Amino acid sequence: MKEKAIALLKELTEAHSVPGYEDEVRAIFAGELENVGGTLGSDRQGSVYFERGLGEDSGPRVMIAGHMDEVGFRVQHIRPDGYLKFVPVGGWWPHTLLAQRVEVLTKNGDKILGVISSTPPHFLSEEKRNKVMQINELFIDIGASSMEEVRDEFGICLGDPVAPATSFTAMAKQGHYMAKAFDNRVGMACAIQAAQILVTEGHPNTLISAGTVQEEVGLRGAHSLAHKVKPDVAIVLEGPPADDTPGFSPSESQGKLGGGVQIRLHDPTAIMNPRLADLAIETAQREGIRYQVTVRSSGGTDAGGFSMSNEGVPCVVLGVPSRYIHSHNAIIDIEDYLCMVRLSVALVKGLDQEKVDGLVEYL
Repeated sequence: MKEKAIALLKELTEAHSVPGYEDEVRAIFAGELENVGGTLGSDRQGSVYFERGLGEDSGPRVMIAGHMDEVGFRVQHIRPDGYLKFVPVGGWWPHTLLAQRVEVLTKNGDKILGVISSTPPHFLSEEKRNKVMQINELFIDIGASSMEEVRDEFGICLGDPVAPATSFTAMAKQGHYMAKAFDNRVGMACAIQAAQILVTEGHPNTLISAGTVQEEVGLRGAHSLAHKVKPDVAIVLEGPPADDTPGFSPSESQGKLGGGVQIRLHDPTAIMNPRLADLAIETAQREGIRYQVTVRSSGGTDAGGFSMSNEGVPCVVLGVPSRYIHSHNAIIDIEDYLCMVRLSVALVKGLDQEKVDGLVEYL
């Protein structure tokens, strides 16, 4: 399972899929699951799903879902001198951007390499040099010298999506990997691998493995996908921020690399179904899967969209802690990812009709 995980994470993290342009990740998802014994479909926003029932009596509809998009940018303006102005799509911390490589995806499918730049510090006042450059002060240099060259030779248009340009890399620390977009390609890899395992080993329900669009700009895909596939329960697979670096209290860390899969109970967008969260913890304990419980005071996931869809969908979030998310270079421990796959599989296997009914019986 580990070799497959590494290959899949490499392919997914190196894909170019910013919000609204999730085509490359969607294609990987479909290619991995099109011939394993279920059906593929999508909603009208582009979220994708794989569904496998059990015949006439298919049991509850259990969904495992990641989001396909990553934080990125779009071309806002082409300057007469050939430099590109851009807007963020999703949350970026300006500290992380200067001198980083990016790729502009053109309408004909070319990826144009550039670098995020600014006025050099040598030409700035001391006051300016000591301040963080805001995104509207930055530009992308693709080596062009005119607006006409950008449009006619490079094929770049206003609105073209821009993603970080990085490679999936093994680090010297055994099991640690660096790449962009672990938020949320770990979730997408898990949705794929868990589905492949469950098809082989069996499940007492209708399995829906899914990838949503536009999570990074307001959980938009979760609402339309829930309306389309009507899940009875949702296991949201994520790449949340780790909190084990300098600046955090080690005694309060809830997202340590090597600590196992995160089981999230709460964040500002969703209060997880307490019974489902308890079941996830009990399952991890029974199966001997390393886990860490988290209560978040910031951030959010697709659980915020799923939980408020239809008549309400009970949710829990499982995550692989990742250092430096929403940047060009994030870091995970592959063992945490494998723990998430194992827990996802075990949890789906335990969600028969009786268990799912018990999640939402209040009277």
